[in-house]
Amino acid sequence: MTKRKDLAGILLIAAALLCGIAFGGSYAGNLVVWMSIAAVLATSLRFVLLIGELNFATAAFFGLGAYCTGYIANYLELPFLLTLLFSAALALAASVVFGFITLRVKGPYFLLIGFAFTEAMRILYTRIDVLGGNSGLVGIFPPQWLDAHYQYFATVLCFALVLALLRIEHSNLGRVFVAIRDNEHVVRSVGIPVFAVKVLCFAIASAVAGLVGSLHAYANNVISPLDFGFMLSTFALAYLKVGGEDSPIGPVLGATLLVGIASYAQSLGGSEHILYGLAIVVSVLFMPKGLMGLGRKS
Repeated sequence: MTKRKDLAGILLIAAALLCGIAFGGSYAGNLVVWMSIAAVLATSLRFVLLIGELNFATAAFFGLGAYCTGYIANYLELPFLLTLLFSAALALAASVVFGFITLRVKGPYFLLIGFAFTEAMRILYTRIDVLGGNSGLVGIFPPQWLDAHYQYFATVLCFALVLALLRIEHSNLGRVFVAIRDNEHVVRSVGIPVFAVKVLCFAIASAVAGLVGSLHAYANNVISPLDFGFMLSTFALAYLKVGGEDSPIGPVLGATLLVGIASYAQSLGGSEHILYGLAIVVSVLFMPKGLMGLGRKS
């Protein structure tokens, strides 16, 4: 797909979700926010795939953003926009350190380190009393001036982040990311600092994850360590695979579909995870390139 078609497809999904907020009830609005946050998480996961790495630490940086917001809301009461900025900055700083240490390894080793880091952070939250321990943090509310319109704000910001990542992907920097994935030795041979560029890609995706972690905290009003385990990264990967990782629209489409299925499946009680898992299995078996790949075949 061309950049223009990618842009049009993402904007079309965004418009449909905003209509869901406008014409649906309160639950529909919350569902749209969950879909939008999931879309950004899956998009940030795909962004790191541009350099050929699967980033299972996405959930850890998402959690850092959420807990930064929860701590500020409970103890510091800083302005809303400044809180969003601090949450993204904390995830950015942590990701630079993490990436500098871990991006020297590749493939399954990097994936396993991300998995371990995510679980280590989750356990750490349970041990810190000021972060609420196992109970987490409560009372995380958007400012009063925004409360009535928060669902619109969060959805628009989420899609602005998706479009920002799309812009970077189609820029010269994005082409360098892809070139590193294809053959980093060639990129290094022309004088580009491959390792620094990898860390930059990882940091951009992680800062975005931290920012939407902040949006998640304000949307749910309550956070707990269980919200930020490795399963969150697994779900993001599922959104990506179902939608199709070859297109920027894929993670957005996959997140919207699977979060919607999960919401419907809650009414099925114990069958919820069966239906959710079935959607993933069917996609992997019959649509190996995801929904976007199916569309290209047709």
